[in-house]
Amino acid sequence: MPGRCYVAGLGPGNPEDIPLGLWKLLEQDSRLLYLRTAHHPAVKTLEERGIKFTSFDPLYEKASSFEELYQDMVSTLLKACEGREIVYAVPGHPLVAETSVSLLLERAGAQGVEVSLIPALSCLDAVFAALKLDPARGLTILDALAWPGHPWDLTQGALITQVYNRRVAGEVKLKLMDFLPDEHPVVVVRAAGVAGEERIKEIPLYELDRLTWLDHLTTLYVTPYPEGRKYTLEGLREIMARLRGPEGCPWDKQQTHQTLKRYLLEEAYEVIEAIEEDDMHKLSEELGDLLLQVVFHARLAEEKGFFNLRDVVAGIVDKMIRRHPHVFGQAKLKTAQQVLKRWEEIKALERKDGQAAVLKAPRTLPALLRALKVQEQAARRGFDWPEVKGVWAKVFEELEELEASLKAGEEKEITEEVGDALFALVNLARWLKVDPEGALNRTVDKFCRRFEYIVREARRQGRELQSMTLEEMDALWEETKKLKIY
Repeated sequence: MPGRCYVAGLGPGNPEDIPLGLWKLLEQDSRLLYLRTAHHPAVKTLEERGIKFTSFDPLYEKASSFEELYQDMVSTLLKACEGREIVYAVPGHPLVAETSVSLLLERAGAQGVEVSLIPALSCLDAVFAALKLDPARGLTILDALAWPGHPWDLTQGALITQVYNRRVAGEVKLKLMDFLPDEHPVVVVRAAGVAGEERIKEIPLYELDRLTWLDHLTTLYVTPYPEGRKYTLEGLREIMARLRGPEGCPWDKQQTHQTLKRYLLEEAYEVIEAIEEDDMHKLSEELGDLLLQVVFHARLAEEKGFFNLRDVVAGIVDKMIRRHPHVFGQAKLKTAQQVLKRWEEIKALERKDGQAAVLKAPRTLPALLRALKVQEQAARRGFDWPEVKGVWAKVFEELEELEASLKAGEEKEITEEVGDALFALVNLARWLKVDPEGALNRTVDKFCRRFEYIVREARRQGRELQSMTLEEMDALWEETKKLKIY
């Protein structure tokens, strides 16, 4: 006889909401009854009728996490199903905010256990009635114990279930404060639909974890926050559309992809500057400026019917999933080198002709970065020195060739040899795991600070730099090293 588990809901709390189908099953003594929790108003009626049950409440004290707790519940239920039928009853509806039921449905088939569902009125139905809410107008349902990690559409309300004590309430409050004002009104609903026990209270968000009467029957309603929409990516898209609209900004309306190129580059470099300065506040601001450029270009394309911001987001999401089969698929890649190699293979497959560009680096990149990028691509294809001493030898070889071209006085050849020497130095930087662009920028900054010191010292002596000899200036330069001006 195959095992069978009847999963039934107990309703929000009133005994009248217990499904008739569940009562019929319980009339047969041969079936074991398991309750996720006995802390539910309808359980008293079961006890009054002499119905015996086993509660999983003791597991709540032993489990180190909710995941472990629910897995233990499911393992117990599946073992109890061996060759017999059992009943598993949960508060509300069995498919609404019931992780243990979801896990049971996932594991039952593999163990030959059939699962039959007996629906019931959910806690959400009771909350809808208590607050007179119509979910069809837009409502987000969240689980306080399985937070999604991102805000929902703030223009519509949200119900958060399982806010069952002050600790959970505190965690929910802090998460909501990431994108809602501290004073934002929320409504706490306890024991919705339970006669004589229902309680509803509207409070500002910051007071949520101060309530002392929160329990396992508590649900939180977060009222809509229309202002929050403008702080989302979609809100930013709408702002840009308005700036480009008939009543928008004259300057924004004049821009094209071509005129915006310089601003895109400037914002990217300002992001890099913030990273170099390790200024997180500035980095946040500069990333916003860079994001605006992306939204601006997407809006221009949308106006011409080419693509829109959603297409941009969808494209990069699909690409990241497709190019990370070791994360989102079954591929096994253990090192960064393996990941980069697989990345290039996938890029080749994405091209219509199946061939990726041999070496691809935009000409608009700064020369040092472009050199580094093509060297990395060549190295991934096996074109690289076996060890660093070969790179060192190449640097000295290029310097010797540069010296020879200087003696020959061939201007064109000198330019070429300077480029070769720089290219070899970039390759050495790559081997030494040094960012050549960043290294040179830091050296330029150091030179500027030291030169400014020389100018200040000359003026302090009542002299102009032009009147000083090279030896005098070099002496001041050596002072900057002793003063550790970097």
